[in-house]
Amino acid sequence: MKESQPRTFAEKVLGAPAGAIVFRRPDIVLTHDNTASIAETFRQMGGTRLFDPGRHLVVLDHNAPPTNAKLATDHKRIRGFVAAQGIARFADAGEGICHQLMAGHARPGMLVVGSDSHTCTAGAFNTLAVGIDRTEAAGLFSRGETWFRVPASLKITLTGTLPAGVYAKDLALWILGLIGAAGANYLSIEFHGEGVATLSVSERMTLANMASEMGAKNAVFPPDDVLAGFLGRPISSGVWADPGATYARELAIDLGELFPVVAAPHSVENVRAVSEVEGTPIDAALIGTCTNGRLDDLAVAARILAGRRVARGVQLLVIPASREIALAAIGAGLMAELVAAGAIILAPSCGPCLGAGQGIPADGDRVISTANRNFPGRMGNPKAAITLASPATVAMSALTGCIADPRGPGRGDLFRTPLAPAAAPGIVPGEHRRHGGVWNYADADNLNTDQLFAGNLVYNILSSDAPAIRPHLFAGFDPAFAEAVAPGDIILAGDNFGCGSSREHPSVGLAHAGVQALIVKGVNRIFYRAAINQGLPLIVQPEAVAAYRPGDAVEVDSAAGIVRIGASRFRFAPLPAAIQEIIAAGGLVDWIKEHDNG
Repeated sequence: MKESQPRTFAEKVLGAPAGAIVFRRPDIVLTHDNTASIAETFRQMGGTRLFDPGRHLVVLDHNAPPTNAKLATDHKRIRGFVAAQGIARFADAGEGICHQLMAGHARPGMLVVGSDSHTCTAGAFNTLAVGIDRTEAAGLFSRGETWFRVPASLKITLTGTLPAGVYAKDLALWILGLIGAAGANYLSIEFHGEGVATLSVSERMTLANMASEMGAKNAVFPPDDVLAGFLGRPISSGVWADPGATYARELAIDLGELFPVVAAPHSVENVRAVSEVEGTPIDAALIGTCTNGRLDDLAVAARILAGRRVARGVQLLVIPASREIALAAIGAGLMAELVAAGAIILAPSCGPCLGAGQGIPADGDRVISTANRNFPGRMGNPKAAITLASPATVAMSALTGCIADPRGPGRGDLFRTPLAPAAAPGIVPGEHRRHGGVWNYADADNLNTDQLFAGNLVYNILSSDAPAIRPHLFAGFDPAFAEAVAPGDIILAGDNFGCGSSREHPSVGLAHAGVQALIVKGVNRIFYRAAINQGLPLIVQPEAVAAYRPGDAVEVDSAAGIVRIGASRFRFAPLPAAIQEIIAAGGLVDWIKEHDNG
């Protein structure tokens, strides 16, 4: 790309045009409870000393405080690793959720990576912040740099101001309703327009956080006066897109037209006006997490609940995003209001959001939550149903015992755009999807990581322990898969395969099982990287997947870039040479061992 050609934010930070593969050294490498697994993979790579301890940020937050002896021991090992490696930026259990704590470290113009899909939250600070998997994080421990495919960009222009009773979470869900869970796949989302200045940094963090649910590589806001005020200093290192830059897609939203919405079970793109689902009974409510656990979120909830009591039979959990926020809420009297209303205050952590801590719902529970995902099993129980909403909607719903509009009943709003259907719950037990070594999931879009490997297992089974992972593969989608999958099998799947968390366990397990290839209509960005890093060939060829009929022979010729389905041939673009090297070596661990220790 010529220097004079207008560039997007991502093209400027990565220094190359969209589509290029570049190697870069991140300014910050974030890891959390998964540092125990990453450190083990680092050792398998032959690593002994971090490339640059000053670039690392380690936070204990996902299962904090730990809920069993194994997790407590992992935390102890992480503390020992941090001390031995000289990592100065370490936040122990109770200090807060990593994406909230990033506010003290991320600065405009930085390149930030983290072994968590919601690392994109830091885009609120004008950083290019992207999620990676654990193996890739271990590679950064060893080498200090990794590869990036420069993303094309989605430009979202905001005008107007959010009406009373409508919040950033409503805007995030509104966008998901417009574009769907794969609508920004592998794109960099840029927020432009006069409406941006009306959004606080807290609200920007909510929006950037939810970009992961749209399939985006990252989301970013400009280095403007709002951000400068938050940082308490003028911005000298900010980066922003040039006027006239080229975008893959553009979207314009008038904030004044929005109204409260929810994402109904079991998909983030199953967006409905609150008025459409008003009156639906709930059993539990959750306010907090990295998406909506900031002081303004707690203040909104406290204002609604002040002097009142949560409905009988409803359990309301509140999770401040950090100790600092909890202390500020105590000082402002917000915690007293919430507790007096019947709320249960949990430690600053991820906890029930991914089903790894306190607050797991019961069978049949209907939960309304300010978290970022509502896949089946996301909160640790696949028999519960999760609806996503703003803190105001959640608080009002907890008060009334059913989903309620924070502005009052009977508003009568109608969602004015076509809505995507909810995700299919899974394969019916006894239904066989394996034909001659080919698994046919071509009809399944948005197969997510909770369905491929449950979140409540992530910190009990190391991602490096492939034999322990294998029995749990696809358990939340196809109960027959783990026992029947065999070496040489091929998996066909629909669009946005592997969406959700950055967990690499599914890729590790599939590679260990000897799966020959995944052929999909579309793939989530982080899963794509995870598959490559495990040496698992993943091919995006929607026409080939659509052409398959049970019983067809399927062959893959990676060198020639050809997939054969029966008598038909379909071409795909071969991967760049550097990526082919990683796959040929059997994954990133062996590639690094070969290059750094050979």
